Amino acid sequence: MIPVGFEYVRPDSVDGALALLAEHGEDATILAGGHSILPVMKLRLAAPELVIDIGRLAELNYVRVDGDGDDSWVAIGAGTRHRTVESSDVVAAEVPLLAAVARTVGDPQIRHRGTLGGSLAHADPASDLPAAVLALGGTVVLRSPRGERSVPITGFYTGVFSSVKEPDELIVEVRVPRTGAGSGWAYEKFTRRANDWAIVAVAVVDGRVGMVNMGPTPLRASATEAALAEGASIADAAALADQGTDPTGDLTATKEYRRHLARVLTKRALTTAAGA
Repeated sequence: MIPVGFEYVRPDSVDGALALLAEHGEDATILAGGHSILPVMKLRLAAPELVIDIGRLAELNYVRVDGDGDDSWVAIGAGTRHRTVESSDVVAAEVPLLAAVARTVGDPQIRHRGTLGGSLAHADPASDLPAAVLALGGTVVLRSPRGERSVPITGFYTGVFSSVKEPDELIVEVRVPRTGAGSGWAYEKFTRRANDWAIVAVAVVDGRVGMVNMGPTPLRASATEAALAEGASIADAAALADQGTDPTGDLTATKEYRRHLARVLTKRALTTAAGA
């Protein structure tokens, strides 16, 4: 299907993109890699009047360590490609979980075009990278003409394909605490075919558990995390992984099967993370 007609503009700076968002509001959309928004437009589930292409803005493409000492984090520009996250020496050394999860996104073509910021902004409850950022306790940095604000990823999503991001805001950076290569981490993703969206996926690092496709938003397995903090065994903690979730049933899996997968994949991920 062909999208509804639209105007296209490629600003030469973040400030230029923000000015356009402020002017056009909900009538505009952001294009970075395009692998999320273009299929939605082709299905006519979205019909923006203006498409703002930020895919070539170098100021949104970086990976670096910011902060000092214990109060430091890995800062990743929102326009950074999945392939860059996957292959970055900084990411591999400081937050290896994120590199491993980026490696599972789609296929090489998607990873060379898709961006970290775009993946988070799309707010797909089945997307891989939100699971990792949730487990890492990351933060989303939003900028608008009104200024900049930082939103913990745990409070970013509000529903299916929706978040707290306002129409005139742009994700400019994603921050994740440094965990180091020595931290226990793992990612378990269950799909029918290699390049499919996850039926269920679980990311684990340092006792935190992020899950996708277990409700209308990516979420943390809070019951499992609480049990681990209280000294429960991996098996007992993993058995609680589906508590507080609301998975849907569809052609790929029933609601009950997703609950089963959440428990099984959480147990596998926790076992791998523990080195057991």
